Amino acid sequence: MTQDDLARFSINQETVKQLTLPQLADACGESGVRQVGLWRAPVQAYGAEAAARLMRDAGLAVTSLCRGGFLTAPDPAARRRALDDNRAAVEEAATLGTSTLVLVCGGLPQGSRDLAGARERIADALAELAPYAGELGVRLAIEPLHPMFASDRCVVSTLGQALDLAERFPSEQVGVVVDTYHVWWDDRAPEGIARAGAGGRLAAFQLADWVTPLPEGVLLGRGQLGDGAVDLRRFRALVDAAGYGGPIEVEIFNPGLWSRDGAEVLAETVERYVRHVLPERDAAGHGKT
Repeated sequence: MTQDDLARFSINQETVKQLTLPQLADACGESGVRQVGLWRAPVQAYGAEAAARLMRDAGLAVTSLCRGGFLTAPDPAARRRALDDNRAAVEEAATLGTSTLVLVCGGLPQGSRDLAGARERIADALAELAPYAGELGVRLAIEPLHPMFASDRCVVSTLGQALDLAERFPSEQVGVVVDTYHVWWDDRAPEGIARAGAGGRLAAFQLADWVTPLPEGVLLGRGQLGDGAVDLRRFRALVDAAGYGGPIEVEIFNPGLWSRDGAEVLAETVERYVRHVLPERDAAGHGKT
């Protein structure tokens, strides 16, 4: 393994959530990792400015901040709270020096069955948030989630739906996330990736594998790279072909990984990334795909 192998690798903080921010910075240094994706709760607990300084001092670039969103509430007071929280998230992203705020857009309000109406409320919220984000150099990145989350977490289930929303706004303000855990099953995902690339909408690329059986609750069922059904190398080739040359962020929610030593998990994830995501190599060590 060379440093070039890790040029695009980013570890999402949630993959090794057992590590504090200083521990994460130290583990990245030991593993040769130079990029991280951060989450708002631990950043807020540490202090956004202090977290930004810690990352800079460790030589780490912040590739994304997770998460904004939850924009589907019809109640005016709840809507105002959501908009205020997302503006704060934009400001935190800017402080951390990342241009990408990942949005989990929100599920159906209690008692509702109106998917189209919920998606329009997302568009209305983006119309208010996107210009502000753009002023601060932050792009809102809509992440489509697997359809099993449509009722409670995200009514945006496909790249096509995400792009239909994003394309209402300037590409520098709103883009999309390609997360293999959420879109691997969709035979139109390659078409969506190409469309996103052509429009300059590929804001982030995240990896996790799909393993079965899923645990009760399903949210924490993401698999370590190479343990499941996703052709990770193919997805990397698709985003590359679409013109995306940015970070490749590994984001895994898995209690089994969280129960282990975090530095060990990080080192394992780096090894899995090289083995299952980078181009295959021939006997002489040359890339094949």
